[in-house]
Amino acid sequence: MWFSFWRSRERFSLDEFRFLTDQLMKVQVVNEVNKDFVIEALRSIAELITYGDQHDVAYFEFFMEKQVMGEFVRILRISRTVIVSLQLLQTMSIVIQNLKNEHSIYYMFSNEHINHLITYSFDFRNEELLSYYISFLRAISGKLNKNTISLLVKTHNEEVVSFPLYVEAIRFAFHEESMIRTAVRALTLNVYHVGDEAVNKFVASDPHTGYFSNLVKFFREQCINLDKLVNASKCIGSDTSGSILSSVDEIEDNLYYFSDVISAGIPDIGRLITDLILKVLIFPSILPSLRMEVVKDSDTGIGTATSLYLLCCILRIVKIKDLANIVAAVLLCDIETFVPRSEAKLNGFMVNHDMSHENQDSENSGLRSDSDSQSLRVFIPIISNSLNNHPEDDSSQSDHRSTYPALREALLSYITTGDDFQVSGSLSMLATLLQTKELEESMLDALGILPQRKQQKKLLLVCCSRKAALVGEGSAEEQLFSSENMVKDGIGSEIDCYFQKLKEKYGLLCVCKEVTVTPRRQRFEVLDALVSLFCRSNISAETLWDGGWLLRQLLPYSKADFRSHLELLKDTFHNCTSCILDETKGTWPDLLIMVLCDEWRKCKRTIEASSPRKDPKLMLLPAHKSLSEEVASGESSFAAGERLFEIVKVFVLLHQLHIFSEGKLLPDQPPIHPTVDVMETSRAKRAGIDSLGPKQSAELSLVGAVPCRIAFERGKERHFHFLAITIGTSGWLILADELPVRPSFGVVRVVAPLGGCNPRIDEKHMRWLHLRIRPSSFPCTDGAKHTAHPKVKSKALVDGRWTLAFRDEDSCKAAFSMIVEELKLLSSEVERRIKPMLVIERTIDTSTK
Repeated sequence: MWFSFWRSRERFSLDEFRFLTDQLMKVQVVNEVNKDFVIEALRSIAELITYGDQHDVAYFEFFMEKQVMGEFVRILRISRTVIVSLQLLQTMSIVIQNLKNEHSIYYMFSNEHINHLITYSFDFRNEELLSYYISFLRAISGKLNKNTISLLVKTHNEEVVSFPLYVEAIRFAFHEESMIRTAVRALTLNVYHVGDEAVNKFVASDPHTGYFSNLVKFFREQCINLDKLVNASKCIGSDTSGSILSSVDEIEDNLYYFSDVISAGIPDIGRLITDLILKVLIFPSILPSLRMEVVKDSDTGIGTATSLYLLCCILRIVKIKDLANIVAAVLLCDIETFVPRSEAKLNGFMVNHDMSHENQDSENSGLRSDSDSQSLRVFIPIISNSLNNHPEDDSSQSDHRSTYPALREALLSYITTGDDFQVSGSLSMLATLLQTKELEESMLDALGILPQRKQQKKLLLVCCSRKAALVGEGSAEEQLFSSENMVKDGIGSEIDCYFQKLKEKYGLLCVCKEVTVTPRRQRFEVLDALVSLFCRSNISAETLWDGGWLLRQLLPYSKADFRSHLELLKDTFHNCTSCILDETKGTWPDLLIMVLCDEWRKCKRTIEASSPRKDPKLMLLPAHKSLSEEVASGESSFAAGERLFEIVKVFVLLHQLHIFSEGKLLPDQPPIHPTVDVMETSRAKRAGIDSLGPKQSAELSLVGAVPCRIAFERGKERHFHFLAITIGTSGWLILADELPVRPSFGVVRVVAPLGGCNPRIDEKHMRWLHLRIRPSSFPCTDGAKHTAHPKVKSKALVDGRWTLAFRDEDSCKAAFSMIVEELKLLSSEVERRIKPMLVIERTIDTSTK
């Protein structure tokens, strides 16, 4: 029989199909002797069925006539080798995937053979076998529709009681191999999106809902592991950026899976996932960490930065109205609501400096145990409005403030007193809430982050219903946009509904007296926090830009409401102006104007963008070495360049905040004076150098140049003429060879930047002049790139050193004086050109009179 198998026949023919089937039916046991034939027969039959489905219906008619599916099941039963099982699963996967004819697919699913293969007891200790099995299940799910799915389930009284494909697949939903988990999820989505009501009821009933419970618990473990990586990244010498990004990808994949499941439109499952995310993750682990660090088993805790990132991702990806509004509602709740029944301590929370007297009182009584509930509550004084006094709200403030602050105030406290990670996380959280379309407008108003455009819409509706608001002294526009006309109403019925749901469904009794006061105070608290942020000097410029974007969305229409904030911003701008002026005398004065123009455009795009440019996951990555650390160990030109970029970013942000807070449009370019022609008396003009600067091998006049010697290599000293020149906002140090045939003329051999050269005459050898030679250009600095590639950044630039030897002390002093004089000219020209940017405060003073 085995010899006849190899005789010559046309490969794709019914005769070949008939022969293979006949030979397969004669097999009584599959062992080492005949396994090769069986494997080859199965592979060939798969090819013939696929060919026949696309070219000749006779092939599949023969397949049905001989009940080849039954033969496949029989071969599986009598097989004693794993390799045959592998080939059979592969054969079935190929056949099912390639069938296009609906009648063929219907026949494949219309008997119990498929379900028998699904429920067969394979030895899944063989990883390859498991992989083929999961591919087989996924191939089946790819052919599901409302007609075919009914062939794979068993029903009783019109209810599904058995669905082997789904039940067997979710057994491997949490397998250690990510590809298997992905395949199982794709299969489940195929099932959910069929839209069969009986099947939907089956998957949403016990015990199958356990899959979703385990899914959320599995997701929680991933979140905890991410937090461990984030904590590890804070250790010295630990580089976990790659691991953090991989973990973030897995977490976001999980959330997108939740979103896909919900989009299938099975109401019970949508509600179940919402409840599980809240009960398993958000309520017990995420929200408490926003205000406290529980002293407990570290394996179950999640830190503040990770919690803020997770909340942002959940709201951004899992778009469920109930979930979004409940999360927003609990941010208005008292901290007492979420204090876990375990020992807790303050999580690096620093109250406002204006409350220092209260801090002293509460230092020893901040942690008090409740004998009735045996839970530990955190007493933290409420944040005061130190930046703005709103007398119209004072009456309600004393009556409605709770002993416990709300979680919303935790976010604001991080903005005003937290570190860069906490500030970035809080800003991302507020920005995410602001952009969450599923949130009720009344919820945004209660949080104090109702966008400017929605505030205008609300005011227009109010003013239309009260025509008297447009009658009286002053213009209609002032009446319309004045904050005095904002409606001082309590929280809307939508919020009451969510508070009731928190109480009845989740057992959380929220103490939320804050919402009974006017939303105007909530908005001013957010504005106070943001302005306080811009006054801080220990926060990165990238994070401040995120705050600038948020302020742009919330800025009130009435300048009167923002006048006191403008005064504080003016003071901060003045301090930043001093830093900018210092940079004109610093290491990179020739780069300052270019950086100002470039960062002006970037900041404008950032502030005017429809959404924040910063990905929330960046808040989790370890920060690179701070500038202060590098400066403390001796500032390099690279550290000075980084500082310059940071100062310029902050300066540009404050400048643009002033402009748009006065209701003006941001110009595309910063206000900078144009260049002027090179003076005839300048050294550059006398040397015959044009506006493009000195070039290698170019001739120049050596009038005023000082002869010197320098060794670029050990033992190889060379003689040059030294010259320092300035043209506009650029300056150079030049070493030139004198031309023998043309006295007082030379050829440029070496050119280096004048800025940052730090000339110094050697104390022991008064004829030696030491110069630092920085690189001629600075790489574009971007916070995200630096974070992702910290090692590359630290080695980007290296400073050089020149030691020039002159023939006498007077020549050395002359060269030193030449450098100092040209540096002053360079600094003066840079300062002249940026002068229009330094006088914005005059506009502010005029507008506030």
